[in-house]
Amino acid sequence: MKHRKEPPGDKNIIGSRVIAIRRAKGMKQKEFLARLQTFGLDISPTSLSRLEGQYRLVQDYEIVIIAKALEISVGELLGEEYE
Repeated sequence: MKHRKEPPGDKNIIGSRVIAIRRAKGMKQKEFLARLQTFGLDISPTSLSRLEGQYRLVQDYEIVIIAKALEISVGELLGEEYE
């Protein structure tokens, strides 16, 4: 996998969390794309890469599906802290 040469963008706040959680779960982008498709979100590898790099806006319905595919809550994906 190519490493990103540019700094993260400013189009969303979840991109870096998606990468971190996906990698912590040992999931490659291709596997994650397949999981997203099973939940009804069909995006291209380029679109996922742009989302993770924070260069792509994320729709509200996509956030819900991404959280489900990562098996976390929407709050966790958005960075909420739980005590």
